[in-house]
Amino acid sequence: MKFNKKQFNQSTWVFSLGMLGVFLISLTLRFWELERFNTLVFDEVYYAKFANDYLTKTPFFNAHPPLSQYIIAIGIWIGSHLPFGKTAVNSMTGSLLSPWDYRWINALTGSFIPLVVGALAYQLVRRPSYAFIAALFAACDGLFLVESRYALNNIYLVLLGILGQLFILKSVESEGKKRWNCLILAGVGFGASAAIKWNGLWFLFGTYLILICAWAVRLIQGKKGEEEPSREGNSALIPGESPVQKLTELNFLEVGLSLAIIPILVYSISWIPHLLLNPTPNFWQMQTEILTYHQRIKSGPDVHPYCSAWYGWPLMLRPIVYFYKTASSNAQPDPVLPPLPEGATQVIFDVHAMGNPALWWLSTLALMLVVAILVHRIWVWVRTRSEASVALIEQQQLLFPPTVEMWLTLYLIVNWAANLLPWVKVTRCIFLYHYMGCSVFASLALAWWVDRWLHSPLTRLRGMGVTIIFLVVGAFIFWMPIYLGLPLSQMEWKIRMWLPSWI
Repeated sequence: MKFNKKQFNQSTWVFSLGMLGVFLISLTLRFWELERFNTLVFDEVYYAKFANDYLTKTPFFNAHPPLSQYIIAIGIWIGSHLPFGKTAVNSMTGSLLSPWDYRWINALTGSFIPLVVGALAYQLVRRPSYAFIAALFAACDGLFLVESRYALNNIYLVLLGILGQLFILKSVESEGKKRWNCLILAGVGFGASAAIKWNGLWFLFGTYLILICAWAVRLIQGKKGEEEPSREGNSALIPGESPVQKLTELNFLEVGLSLAIIPILVYSISWIPHLLLNPTPNFWQMQTEILTYHQRIKSGPDVHPYCSAWYGWPLMLRPIVYFYKTASSNAQPDPVLPPLPEGATQVIFDVHAMGNPALWWLSTLALMLVVAILVHRIWVWVRTRSEASVALIEQQQLLFPPTVEMWLTLYLIVNWAANLLPWVKVTRCIFLYHYMGCSVFASLALAWWVDRWLHSPLTRLRGMGVTIIFLVVGAFIFWMPIYLGLPLSQMEWKIRMWLPSWI
């Protein structure tokens, strides 16, 4: 027993140090030269400016809910009072600010996304190795890195949505006050995600769908009072049990509170500061204004050169150029750009909002394999059940028997689809960053495969797992210059533009 305890403590320390390392790398990359472009990059022209408008009490109209601008405004207020981060300033937000002032809080928030993704992975299957790989992959996603380095809002939407799902899963293994605290936090996460953008509701939508699936499986399995575990004193997960299947233990009040009442309250309350500054239109009129505004937006290259179709997102066919500028040693220094490298005559500064190609393409393949496994599992069960005798079926020996890993695959598929399929009917111009929520569940699918292979007795499969990790990390390093906007020669830039549609 002493050996096992020592081994357990050692593995816990290794896991903790690994997660700390992932966080520190994530933090460093997000804060490194955060103010290198002294301008408003991409949609900073909206969000950084709107955030400053709250501080200067300047009325304005916003086509999205206001929560992300409140957060950025808090960052601006704190940043403007700090004695560092003032290497350059501009007045593009309406006040004289450093880019560090309106970007640092996004960088800090985005640094926690790998940890939250890892926590969700661990909550689903209780495997530290799976949680670490999932966190590592999240830290190696270029789109999350880019979105975290500028005053944009998508990282808040994803982070809050994942937290909502994490706390709803944690609630089923708790009792009493702890359970209610988790349910309240879940509701706050879902409501706050929707208060960033309406598509934050897709995380809540996915939770409803997985809850329906859990109940469907429970009904298929049948109800026998003697087989139902007592909730009292038995809230912790037992071996072979998934928190997803335990969602059916939530009663009507608990579900209604966490998945309806609190999200609605949080979303509604989030509008109060905005309405105090902009009393007209009122709350209900603002919802109508937002809806009609987005309905009026068309799609196509005439509307925006980087509009992209939803079905191209899993393959990353059309990323977005957030910033692009060339600089020459013969020209006058550009106050927007950092100094050119010594000896360089002409360079390109490019910030490409694109995922890690190796991670995204392999994640899409992994998700397809996960779908195939789940479909095959259900087909085998249906075929076996149809061929079995009536007596055997009546004895309930052929009930649908999903394992913890099957619950995981169902959870990933349902949430990936819930975050993607609503975009099918959207007619306005949409962008690759709308896939960020989906990409989390796709990368979790890839991490699941890699974790399985690393624990396989077959050398070939372990080699595949290690190879994929190296491919993901290597691709992240290779494309890092266009995530961070590092100076590149024309040739260095071209070798990173693998598809004509990336330009």
